[in-house]
Amino acid sequence: MTFGGEGYALAAGDGQGIWFFNGLYTVKAGGPDTRDAVTVIEAHMPADLQVPPHVHHREDEAFYVLDGALSITCGDRTWTAGPGAFALLPREVPHSFSVSGGDQARMLQLSWPAQFERFAAEMGEPAAAMTLPEPREVDVPKLLRIAPGYGIEMLPPPA
Repeated sequence: MTFGGEGYALAAGDGQGIWFFNGLYTVKAGGPDTRDAVTVIEAHMPADLQVPPHVHHREDEAFYVLDGALSITCGDRTWTAGPGAFALLPREVPHSFSVSGGDQARMLQLSWPAQFERFAAEMGEPAAAMTLPEPREVDVPKLLRIAPGYGIEMLPPPA
């Protein structure tokens, strides 16, 4: 979905909804809107979300927590991040995160240059409603097949 190169404003809940990793990822800005400079996604994530360790080889990533709490690991460091917290996850540094505290969480996920929204769209599916999807197992073979095309390397869990 492209919103236009002359600027735009989106209301709460507006944007392209993608069901991805059992969350609702709403694309607020992506490659076509930003001349491939940045992706901005509002991620609404379930309480049990755990994103496995991985490395982005092509983009830097940042999280700004809006609601709930995340446990974020980047390299050898781990942080607990609540509302208002910001985390920068540089490219080439392994990282992972999970929702912590037993409640759902929301964050802004930013990555630059843009492309993450294309990965989420290919790995996930268009949201039938702007709500969390029914939980289901992540299609790991699909993830392992698609991620390398976006410069994302999935890593084994820590020993």
